[in-house]
Amino acid sequence: MPRRKGEVMWPRLIASKILSKRVGSNNFVADFPSGTETWLELPSLNKRYLSSGSILPDHEETETYKIFASTWNVGGVAPTNDLNMDDWLETCNTTCDVYVFGFQEVVPLRAANVFGCENKKITMQWNSIVREALNKKECKEKKGQNSSSSGDWNSFESEKSDSQKFRCIISKQMVGILISVWIRSDLLSFVRNPSVSCVGCGIMGCLGNKGSVSVRFRLHETSFCFVCSHLASGGRGGDEKYRNSNAAEILSRTIFPRGPSLDLPRKILDHDRVVWLGDLNYRISLPESDTRLLVDKEEWNALLENDQLRTKLKDGQVFEGWQEGTIEFAPTYKYCPNSDSYYGIFGSRKGDKKRSPAWCDRIIWFGEGMKQQLYARGESKLSDHRPVKAIFSTEMKISRKLKEFQSFFWSERFEQMTHSFDIHSADDFKCNARTSLQI
Repeated sequence: MPRRKGEVMWPRLIASKILSKRVGSNNFVADFPSGTETWLELPSLNKRYLSSGSILPDHEETETYKIFASTWNVGGVAPTNDLNMDDWLETCNTTCDVYVFGFQEVVPLRAANVFGCENKKITMQWNSIVREALNKKECKEKKGQNSSSSGDWNSFESEKSDSQKFRCIISKQMVGILISVWIRSDLLSFVRNPSVSCVGCGIMGCLGNKGSVSVRFRLHETSFCFVCSHLASGGRGGDEKYRNSNAAEILSRTIFPRGPSLDLPRKILDHDRVVWLGDLNYRISLPESDTRLLVDKEEWNALLENDQLRTKLKDGQVFEGWQEGTIEFAPTYKYCPNSDSYYGIFGSRKGDKKRSPAWCDRIIWFGEGMKQQLYARGESKLSDHRPVKAIFSTEMKISRKLKEFQSFFWSERFEQMTHSFDIHSADDFKCNARTSLQI
C-alpha cells in the first residue's frame, strides 16, 4: 500500500522535538558564584566604562596562552576509581591556561540512553576526575627531588593553589558526547558569553547518538569555539560519505546566540579560534591485510596517504581551511579489551564486522592564530580507543585597563568590599546548572 503524504516525515519530526527539548542551546553546567550571575558580567560592563576615555586611554597588549585539547571515546565504560589522569595531563611538567576535554560514548549507545533522560551521574564522575587532576596541590615526582629546590617548588605550589586552580566554565552532555572546558581561576573575570549548541546526526538524522556538542566563549577579546563530535561509523567502502554528511550538517546547523549586543559570532567558522575534536571515525582506504601489515611495520606515512580524513583535508570539499598536525603515533582504534593488541589480530568469528586499525580519534583546527606544539596519543586501556591530545599556543590581544581591573578584582581591597556589602567572594564557587545564560 502506498504511503500517504507525511507518513515518512512524522517519525523524524517527533524525534527532532524530543532532541530539541532535551538539548536546549543554553543549558549547561559550570562553576560560578552562588546566588548571582554578575561574576561573568562584570568584565564586559567595566570594559565599556573603562574604555570610555574618562580615566586614561586604553592600550592593548599581546600575551601567549596555551590550550590543552583532548578526545577520548571511552566505549560506554564508566571511569574506574583508580583512573589516573596525571600522566595524561602532565601538569607537573606543562601547565596550560585552558583545558578542553571531549568524550564520546560516555554511556552505551542503546535505545534507553538515546531516547531517555541524560545520565547526569556519568558527567559528574568525569568532571570530578578532571577537577581532582587539574587541582592537585602537590606533585610527588617533583617533591621528591633534592632539597635545594624544595623551597622554590613549595613556593610554586603555593602560588598555584592561590591563583591557578582550574574552574569549569562549560560542561555539556548530549547522549554519549560530553565536552568539558576548564580555565585558570585568575582568568575567569575575562571569560564572557559562554554558550553551547548541539546537533544530532544519529537515528533518523537528528538523534544524539551521533552528532556534536559545540561550545563557545570569549577570553579577553578573542572568541573561541570547540566542537566535540562523534561521526557516523562504518569501515566499508563509501561509508566516509556519511561522515562527510555529518560534518557538513554540524557546520551548517550549529548556531549560537547573538548576545545582547547582537555582535557575537553565530556560526562555528565565524570565531577567531576554532578546534574540532572527537571520534571522527575516518578510516584507512586500504584492504585490511595491507593495513595490518603496514601497522606492524609502523609505516605511518604510507597509511596516512590513504587516510580518509587527510584526503578530505586536502581536497577541501568538507574541511576547507582546516589543518591537522603531524601524526607520529599508531592508529588509535580498534583494540581488544584491556590489551595492546588490535581487534581481529587473532582472528574473528564469522559474521563479525571488519574493523581494521584506523586513526578514528582526531584533533583539527581552523584558520590562523594557533600553533600546535604537541599531538600525541595516550595508552589507557579503558576502552577500545586510545585517547588523543594536542597542545596549542595562541596569541591574544588584551586590554591593559581590563587587566588592571582584574588585579583589583582579586585584591584584598575587593575582598574587604565584598564582605562589607555581603557579596559573594571570588572563592565562593559551586557547581550549578546554567539555564538560558545570555551574557
